[in-house]
Amino acid sequence: MKNLVILGAGTGGTIMASRLVGPLRKRGWKITVVDKDDRHYYQPGFLLVPFGIYKAEDLVRRRSSLLPKGVNFVVAEVEEIKPQSKRIKLADGEEISYDLLLIATGTHIRPEETPGVLDGWRKNVFDYYTIDGAQVLADKLKEFREGTLVVHVAEMPIKCNVSPLEFTFLADWYFRKRGVRDNIRLVYVTPISGAFTRPVATRYLGDLQAKKKIEVESFFLTERVDPTAGKVVCYDGREVAFDLLVTVPPNFGAEVIRRSGLGDEMNYVPVDESGFRSEKYADIFVIGDASASDWTKAGSVVHFQSEILDKIILAEIDGRPVELRFDGHANCFIETGFGKAVVIDYNHEIEPLPGKFPLPLVGPMSLLKETRINHWSKLAFEWVYWHWLLRGRSVPFVPALMSMRGKKDVRGKTS
Repeated sequence: MKNLVILGAGTGGTIMASRLVGPLRKRGWKITVVDKDDRHYYQPGFLLVPFGIYKAEDLVRRRSSLLPKGVNFVVAEVEEIKPQSKRIKLADGEEISYDLLLIATGTHIRPEETPGVLDGWRKNVFDYYTIDGAQVLADKLKEFREGTLVVHVAEMPIKCNVSPLEFTFLADWYFRKRGVRDNIRLVYVTPISGAFTRPVATRYLGDLQAKKKIEVESFFLTERVDPTAGKVVCYDGREVAFDLLVTVPPNFGAEVIRRSGLGDEMNYVPVDESGFRSEKYADIFVIGDASASDWTKAGSVVHFQSEILDKIILAEIDGRPVELRFDGHANCFIETGFGKAVVIDYNHEIEPLPGKFPLPLVGPMSLLKETRINHWSKLAFEWVYWHWLLRGRSVPFVPALMSMRGKKDVRGKTS
């Protein structure tokens, strides 16, 4: 029996196992999924833990309970991928052979990559991209009543590029709710031009930042952090002072990718023009954050990718040609505080635009607009994630490839 091995039982690995287990069984294949532990976290919830909206225990399930029946789940550290012999070496020395390999190992923070960060780690420098970091930060925010809070993005790309912006908006709401906002200076420090990477969304979200009295330091390429002096230093000489620094450290791919010689300088796997197949090895596919593609690193992208990649893998197994391409489609909820949120929908070519989503005229969500429905939709998405997306199901009315239905172009015409 031939074997599809999936490295990683996070969002991408779990969805792909769910989508492929039935079709592969009919073709005489089996699926083996390997991950280092049996804990699957709802990562979008990490952002909300510091503000008391979620507790850490609300965000975790057993990976083994989420993977479909018929999948062989191996809990082990992966030491090395051996493409020449088509084998996976585990930390205990055991090896697993594969006929096709799917890498879904994600991306991980590397605070040590920014000089000085670890000197202040969990003292006056914090993160929320890990569950333990989010919990410690929750305690710190409770006692923070005055001074300068800096939300800092060290470099791009990062997982969910709007998340630091959300954190800043939620911090504004959190401190206003506690009656201490007037005592706190909020500064958003980013290596890009502003709130987002595309002009229409940047203008809208930048106006929200100004309205909420959030200062912005853009094009800030971080040289180092000095936690003793309380400052972030840019290569161009600029300095931003802080009393509390919430940083998004550099994001890197998994170390096993480096050890196996499959990655670029940031441990992401270079892929061919399809966006899914390793440049070096035709029998290795990549999904989600592990890829060196230009697509946004976000959960929605992984879900949309899965609806394309499953067909590509089945065509590969069947020996059929396939012309499918993914367009980088992503959509994101951006919490703005006070029970409201913004939704954006875009792809690699088309920037976020105003309009209604997912249905024209009806919505019910509004694009590039603060609404309560957007906020409640984001909270409801947790249920959708656990009970729908991870089961490999498509979301009704939301196609994998981006649609212009319901959107307005930059001149205000409805598409």
